[in-house]
Amino acid sequence: MSSDSYTPGEDMAGRRFVLATDLDGTFLGGSDEDRKALYDWIEAHRDTIGLIFVTGRDPKFIGELCDGGVPWPEYVVGDVGTTIARVEDKRIAPIDTLEAEIAEAWGDGGDRVREALADHAGLTLQPTDFRYRVSFDLDPDKLDRASIDLVHEMGYDALISDNKYFDVLPKGISKGPSLKRLVSHLGIAPNKVLAAGDTLNDLSMLECGLPAVAVGGAEPALVERVEGLSHVHVATAVGAAGIIEAVAQFDFHATPEGY
Repeated sequence: MSSDSYTPGEDMAGRRFVLATDLDGTFLGGSDEDRKALYDWIEAHRDTIGLIFVTGRDPKFIGELCDGGVPWPEYVVGDVGTTIARVEDKRIAPIDTLEAEIAEAWGDGGDRVREALADHAGLTLQPTDFRYRVSFDLDPDKLDRASIDLVHEMGYDALISDNKYFDVLPKGISKGPSLKRLVSHLGIAPNKVLAAGDTLNDLSMLECGLPAVAVGGAEPALVERVEGLSHVHVATAVGAAGIIEAVAQFDFHATPEGY
């Protein structure tokens, strides 16, 4: 199968390696030159490299991003792990069998959480109506611990990332568990997957046991949590270049010329 004739999503288990990457600060991070090198390299080796986006972003954002020139992924773990989807003809289609547990865990959580946290100090509701999570912009200086405790009492998880975002998620659902569920579903050998991230909302993905990289420029709190883990490479190169650095470190694939 050549790069010119590959079918997106076909035989992911047979690829030499699969990149499962966060977007902001990771796949989209670093210099224009480094991003171009990474993206061109992926497009030139689509027959041997699989691509999964693991992101807090929603499908609409991903579609607009890729229509603007970023490589299309073959699968998406989106909405901080609450969406698991296949990309078909540039359309992001949720995989119902993989999302069933997420939907059941969430139930009517959206309405409950919005009502419970209305007017809580430090939390500004984001305008996007996500399916299985509620997200707020965060002012950490005003946040009351009682808000987090309330989320837990309601049976959900609270996730703070980059000291800017506050996500309420179904209990036990985050990027790491959802990525592992997708990898297993596709029959991909775990040692072929590189998980890449840069903030605390990537922690579950970097801790889940797959080979992983915290790219250069990562949130210090993330680095502190993962730097002692043998399966995680803490890169010095920023963003896209940090991904390439990790590909070389783990010897997944020949890297772009000059890297």
